[in-house]
This record gives sequence, structure tokens and C-alpha cells, in this order.
Amino acid sequence: MVNPTAGSEQPWTEIPARLDVAVIGTGRVGSVLGAALRRVGHKVVACTAISDISKLRAESLLAGVPIKSLTDAVKDCDLVLLTVPDDALVSLVNGLAQTHSISPGTFVVHTSGRFSDEVLDPLTAQGCLPLALHPVMTFTGTSVDLNRLTACPFGITAPEQLRPVAEALVVEMGADPVWVPRESRALYHAALSFGANNVMTLVNQTIDLLAQAGIENPTDLVTPLFGAALDNALRDGDQATTGPVVRADVATVRQHLVALEENSPQVLASYRALARLTAERALESGQLSAGQAEQLLEVLADE
Repeated sequence: MVNPTAGSEQPWTEIPARLDVAVIGTGRVGSVLGAALRRVGHKVVACTAISDISKLRAESLLAGVPIKSLTDAVKDCDLVLLTVPDDALVSLVNGLAQTHSISPGTFVVHTSGRFSDEVLDPLTAQGCLPLALHPVMTFTGTSVDLNRLTACPFGITAPEQLRPVAEALVVEMGADPVWVPRESRALYHAALSFGANNVMTLVNQTIDLLAQAGIENPTDLVTPLFGAALDNALRDGDQATTGPVVRADVATVRQHLVALEENSPQVLASYRALARLTAERALESGQLSAGQAEQLLEVLADE
């Protein structure tokens, strides 16, 4: 990687008071972060939007900002914010590099959790200043998200000389920077996706199963249960785990498997996998004996 401070007398320690910003991709994240940067004094001078919903977000959150083509949007900017889907980021960066569309000395920021700043290497080689700033938040793409950014953690990765810049941008938006080493970026993102995405699936599937069981207003049951479970887990870790698995209640677990096979077979494999993981963690934390864990894992084995 090219040293972004090569040729300069001192490393970057702060960002300019005001940056001209281009937002590339006004999806849920780009529109909100563009608005957040504008709220703290930076000037969003251009954005790109292709779909109708992206154009509506731009009009709502970035009112007055001209929608331009990609090459026109990134001209004469101090900071280019790339907020496209992960799978589109590599080709976008390569395309910008091949056309030399971004001027040397421009901060280029992507918001992907998956990639480190190294995905920006083609632009870094042309003198751009790479930053990876990943907001650890679920976005709606509305003004509601602006207040949610307060104290929101951002996973940041950058060349060491640019770390103060990355941290300053995040702090300016009212959020909290969290340093993620380059080599840990994939695991960091996998961990967040495993938790956040799967908990949504678990909540919604639990509601569906309760409705299938004839329970009226199943969210009334799920809301306090999941809220307490999350609070307990964050406070006490594995020791907060409850339920038939950590109680080694093999008969109950077996009954659950029968009920799911009869009523919701598509959930059965997930129940087995998560229950096995729970049993393994309970064994490691001393909540289950080796004999109890063996009995449970035998019942939970794929047939």
C-alpha cells in the first residue's frame, strides 16, 4: 500500500474544518451519513442516485444536493463517500481507478463492514487517502437514523497515519470509533452479521411459531422475553442462559423436535444447530456435565 502521507512533513492529525463531500450511492446508509456530515458543517456537493427510492432519499435527507453521474459527482471533492453494497464495492473502486476520476489527496471512505481500507488500494496508489468506516447500526434510510447515530459504534480501519482522521470524522457525527485491525475485518463483520441478522430471523420466526400455535398478539410475549434475554446475556454472559438445554431436560428437547417436525419442519434444522451450540457453550462454561452434554447432543444429532 502507498503511504498516504509520503512526501508530507507531518502525518494527518485532524481533518479540515469543512469538507466538500460526494455521496456515491444514496441508499439507506449513504443518505443518512451524508446528512450527518452536513449537519456538522461539511458540505455535500453532489450525490448519485439511480433507483426511484434512492432519489427520494436524496431529496428528503440531502435536499438541494444535485444528483450527478458518477464521474461528475467525484470531481473536485475533498471526501468521496462510497456507500454501495459490498459486492459492488470492488468493481466501483476499480472503475474509478481506471478512469482516474478522483484527484490525489482526496479522502475516500467506504462503509462496508466486510472490507478493510485495503479494498481502496487502487485509489490509494493514485494518491487518495483511504478510510474504512462501518456504522454498527441497522438503517431505515430516514431522518430517524440521524439521532440513532449518537453513540453508535463505527468499526474503523485505516493506515495508522490516517487513524486520527477516521476517528475525528466518526466523533464529529456523534458516534464512537472502534479500531478494527485489517486482518480481523472479515471475522468482525461475520460476528456482527451472525448476531444482528440472525436475531431478527429468530424474533420473526418465534412470532410466526406462536401465531401458528394459536397465540393472539404473539409480540406481547416476545417483547419482554427477548428484551430480558438480551439484557441478561450482556450482563452475565453464558451464565445467563436458561431453558431446557442448560437444564439438561432431554425429554423436553425431544418433544420440541417432534412438535417442530410436525408443524414447522423448515425450522427444525435451525433449532438443532442452535441447541447444539448452546449445549457446547454450556459444557464449556460448566453448566452441563460431560454426560449431560453427550445425551443432549445425541438427541440433537441430525437424522
